[in-house]
Amino acid sequence: MPVRSLRSSVLKWPGRQTVDAAVRRLAEREAAGPLRLRALGYFGSYATGSWGAGSDVDLIAVVDQSDLPFEMRAAQWDLSTLPVPADLLVYTTDDWAAMIRRDDRFARMLRRDTVWILGPPAS
Repeated sequence: MPVRSLRSSVLKWPGRQTVDAAVRRLAEREAAGPLRLRALGYFGSYATGSWGAGSDVDLIAVVDQSDLPFEMRAAQWDLSTLPVPADLLVYTTDDWAAMIRRDDRFARMLRRDTVWILGPPAS
């Protein structure tokens, strides 16, 4: 979250290096966990360098499998250690392969812009 600069009332939002380091720690923690994490990366403003005050980090994870519906999968993750708010999309390897085959606009953006910390997943 934002921190105050020393001797100033100005808030300073965490930069890309800070967010990248936090996502790397998250990847290490989750790779050792029960979800069988295959890939983790971030896309959006932190990946493209267009982040600013108030930006969140957009995360994408690929796991072996999940019995949960897509919209419920992110609830399994503890994102509280990240220095900014986060949106997480969790795909299974089968979901990911199907999306890449569709080659829609979102899939092309993910292939182009994602900064992979762990992975990238097999296409």
